[in-house]
Amino acid sequence: MIKGRPVLLGVSGGIAIYKACSVVRRLTEAGATVDVVMTKSAAEFVRPVTFEALSGRRVLTSLWQRDQALSHIELGRVSDLIALAPATANLLARAAHGIADDLLTAILLAAEVPILAAPAMNDNMFAHPATQANIARLKERGWAFVGPAMGDLAEGPSTRPGRMVEPDEIVSHIERLLNSGTSRLNGKRVVVTAGATRERIDPVRVVTNPSSGKMGYAVAAAAFSRGADVTLICGATELAQPVGVEVIKVESTEDMLHATGAAVANADVLIMAAAPSDYRPRESATEKLPRADGAIQLWLDPTPDVLIETRDRRRNGMIAVGFALESGEGIDRAREKLARKGLDLIVLNRVGVEGAGFESDTNQVSFISDRAVATLNTLPKRAVAERLLDEVEQLL
Repeated sequence: MIKGRPVLLGVSGGIAIYKACSVVRRLTEAGATVDVVMTKSAAEFVRPVTFEALSGRRVLTSLWQRDQALSHIELGRVSDLIALAPATANLLARAAHGIADDLLTAILLAAEVPILAAPAMNDNMFAHPATQANIARLKERGWAFVGPAMGDLAEGPSTRPGRMVEPDEIVSHIERLLNSGTSRLNGKRVVVTAGATRERIDPVRVVTNPSSGKMGYAVAAAAFSRGADVTLICGATELAQPVGVEVIKVESTEDMLHATGAAVANADVLIMAAAPSDYRPRESATEKLPRADGAIQLWLDPTPDVLIETRDRRRNGMIAVGFALESGEGIDRAREKLARKGLDLIVLNRVGVEGAGFESDTNQVSFISDRAVATLNTLPKRAVAERLLDEVEQLL
């Protein structure tokens, strides 16, 4: 989504500068064109050659570099976005007061593009009224901020904000700012479900399935990067929470039904990528069933169908997407589900396909609507998520 997009990364002097190296690497790997501008103090922490090796481009450090007399004007005009990481208290203060005494602050004063700042400083410095006033002033001018977080600082542990957020979070917010202006999902409310639900046999045993939640998490992350306000309703999973996404954790299919029903009332898009358990024990023991008692007999009843049960709660015009896991070809069964569950699109997964399905990092799916069937090659799940959202945007 950001391939070929020009990004300027401004780097000021702070110990968190080592994270900026990872930001450059991730952006470059994603295909962005990254120009790095360093302050004089930043170059005391990391030499410019490090960023040149990571970006493959010349690093700028001074207004007085040869052939760079108007770089502060040009870079502020041709870049699609300026990110500042780390953004020290000193850099924020100079920017807030319109001081342009080096290349980076001159660029900021001449910039005509969105600016994202990732503050990094001592917790006392961040909490100081002067810093808070500077941040408030910059927000009034349209600057976006990510962080700071709480955690260990160079001088020791802290329970207050000051620590720069991690590179992946910065990159996610850069993607969001770059894409939001061109995506039809910008500002839309998207609800995604992910992972497996669990139905209790007793307090320590459950009926479930092997779904990892990776597909739903990839969809949620991709929707956030396109500017959507995302709610992720997830069952059992060990995945890290996607950046910027509201997460609602549920246990049973009944829990997922209630959470989804409440969320769709105000949603523009529902993408049901979860794998709710289809059956639940007719009776759930309140105490652990002793293994020494030998065999047990379970009667399993069907759980509610979340998509059908919430159909009447969907707001008018909402786009609804379901997933279907089928054996064999499965297209006819998927089409039947498309109509019966009132969906705009269904994503067909096939059982037994190599590199697809539960717990895999890749997937091989077909998109089925009342208009057409499109089958993708095996792709990483994030790439499948992007293709899926392309389809959703065409339906909006």
